[in-house]
Amino acid sequence: MTDHVFTHPRLGVHRTGTGRPIIFLHSLLADASSWAGVTPLLARRAETIVLDLPGFADLPPIEGGLAPIATALAETIAALALPAAPLIVGNGFGSFLALRLALDHPARVGAMVLIGAGLRFSDPGRAAFRTMREVAAAKGLQAIADTAMARLFGAAFRADHPDLIEQRRSAFLHTNPAQFAAACAALETLDLTGDIARITARTRILVGAEDQATPPAMAEALADALPAATLDILPGLAHVPQLQDPTLIASLIERMI
Repeated sequence: MTDHVFTHPRLGVHRTGTGRPIIFLHSLLADASSWAGVTPLLARRAETIVLDLPGFADLPPIEGGLAPIATALAETIAALALPAAPLIVGNGFGSFLALRLALDHPARVGAMVLIGAGLRFSDPGRAAFRTMREVAAAKGLQAIADTAMARLFGAAFRADHPDLIEQRRSAFLHTNPAQFAAACAALETLDLTGDIARITARTRILVGAEDQATPPAMAEALADALPAATLDILPGLAHVPQLQDPTLIASLIERMI
């Protein structure tokens, strides 16, 4: 079993285990550590490759929308010289990057598990990104930290897990502000409706029933538009279900290996 880290010029790469390669892409409101409870459960059957996305872990941002980040992902996958196209597991922003990767660089995607995703955001969803971007630009990420935590977890879970919430708040505040603003702008205008039919990779879509950031209705619309997709709505879970029930999420990912 391997356990090592190296850094692409724009992405951090953490590799563990042997077997089918799985690449993990984290949410905008979380970071690579959000997968820490999942990867050990898969490491006996898979090589788990957790990426630090641009603007996280002190990496420089990549602005200009999802496409240039997807290109950096494709370059990283090529540099890893994997034995087969990997299973891509995305959460939130990572799921939208996975979809962009599948559209722009389909040979780099073997299959996908998308946790919190969709074709486009509703008008209120777009307005939420615009508000977060504007408030963060004016007052800093600290000013929207409570909003971010409410988008990650339901109210009852937040009340019952104050230590975890404080850890996630601290991680969020280390996000590069320029990357956060660029990502919010990209998600605010995102619309994959006209392109989605080009994706043929086998896809499993997961969404927490309590997800306020990417609600179940978004996942349902995506599943309807992807002919090779299945959908699981997860009761009691929210936007980062791998932090709430890593065993369940690992088992659902394992079915795609």
